[in-house]
Amino acid sequence: MYEVEIKVPAALATVRERLREAGAERVDARRQRDTYYDAPHRDFAETDEALRIRRETPIDDGAEDREADDGAADATVTYKGPLLEAASKTRAEHETGVDDGEALAAVLSGLGFEPAATVDKRREFWSYDGFTVTLDAVTGLDEYVEIERAVEGESEVDAAREAAVDALDRLGLDADEQVRTSYLGLLLAGEED
Repeated sequence: MYEVEIKVPAALATVRERLREAGAERVDARRQRDTYYDAPHRDFAETDEALRIRRETPIDDGAEDREADDGAADATVTYKGPLLEAASKTRAEHETGVDDGEALAAVLSGLGFEPAATVDKRREFWSYDGFTVTLDAVTGLDEYVEIERAVEGESEVDAAREAAVDALDRLGLDADEQVRTSYLGLLLAGEED
């Protein structure tokens, strides 16, 4: 499976209104806390890979920034391979749900994987023209819009990327402003400045 994704900086209020005008459907809103890990056997920064545990909680629709009262956090583990092309953030990705994020963190620690950094963000998910459009407010960074679609084979990547560029254009966004650096990379680069 390949994730074809384009991320651009954008004013979320403006994009949210354009999505509504275009008839897009708001699907969900969540707070996500992503803990990224360093591997004991290779440098993920050099290989352009990522291993993370994501813990997420629903955001109450009645209050823009309030998490749902039950406080239950879903957890997933994700491996992201190196970027496959220069035109988008396309990469192999493998993800699965985890019953207990804290137990998985202990397993990884026992194997020598150490937490590198945590990315905290508020995300709104929209369905638009066969894509998931995500409005991201990332703690310590600006606002971003991601448009993505999963495809089965590498032969489908070019067509999905071109369709994503067209969809962004219809939303008044410019794919030429694409940011290929991950939120983790952007946060780490900001710490170095």
